[in-house]
Amino acid sequence: MSSREFRHIVRLMGTDLDGTKKLVYGLSKIRGIGISFSTAVTRAVGLRPDIRIGQLSDEEVDKIEDVVSDPLKFGIPARLVNRRKDFETSRDVHLVGADLVLRQKADIDFMKDLRTWKGVRHSLGLKVRGQRTKTTGRSGKAVGVAKKAAIAALRAAQREKGGKE
Repeated sequence: MSSREFRHIVRLMGTDLDGTKKLVYGLSKIRGIGISFSTAVTRAVGLRPDIRIGQLSDEEVDKIEDVVSDPLKFGIPARLVNRRKDFETSRDVHLVGADLVLRQKADIDFMKDLRTWKGVRHSLGLKVRGQRTKTTGRSGKAVGVAKKAAIAALRAAQREKGGKE
């Protein structure tokens, strides 16, 4: 296969990307990469942001993977990295894909073990970031107020129970 042949699916950072998407928007489909970071990556690699992902050569794909795996080495500012001053390594790192998911889960488990406020909220399955809980985030059958229907069902159950005795 020629390196300039159009590919409809491109494998990049463990994710299958649609080859018809423009480079900046296609890169943002990878978990852990947003529009700003993907724009910085395309500038660091030296590619046009409006090129289609399917038109990339294998060398360009490898270069993009190198930049995403260590963005600070290629001049991408630390403010665009998604994990600044990591707790374990105290370095600025950028995580993508399964690594990001696993690290987030480890962080939540760590908060649960410490019994911090956020950890307690996570363990109880409640909202963590200060949102309202009186009317939103409900789960289960009863949503809203169905007072008349509930009273009628209760009376019917009492009548049925009273009739059986």
